[in-house]
Amino acid sequence: MTLKAARQRQKALRDANRRARRPARDDIARVALFWLIRRAIEKEQEAELEKFQDKIVSMLTDQGFDERECDLVFDELVAKYRVDDRPFRRKLHLLHPDGAPEDE
Repeated sequence: MTLKAARQRQKALRDANRRARRPARDDIARVALFWLIRRAIEKEQEAELEKFQDKIVSMLTDQGFDERECDLVFDELVAKYRVDDRPFRRKLHLLHPDGAPEDE
C-alpha cells in the first residue's frame, strides 16, 4: 500500500468514525482520567490520588518521559479538575457530522 493510499484509507476511517460518532481511545482515556480524579477529590481520597499519580508517573518515566515534567502535568490536571467540572469542549463536529447547520 502506498503512502497516499494509506492516508486516504485513514481519512476515510476517521470520517466514518466521525459520522458514527465513535469515540477514539484517547477520548475514552481522557474522560476516564477526569472521572477517576474527580471521584478521588469528591471522596477526599488524597492518599489514593497520590498513589495513582505515583503509578502513572512511574509508567510514563518507563516510556522515557521526564519524571518532574510528568508530576507537573499531573498536578496541573488535578488542579484544573478540582475547579472545573466540565473541562472538555463540546465536540460540535459530532453534533453536526455533515457540517454546520444552515441558518434558518
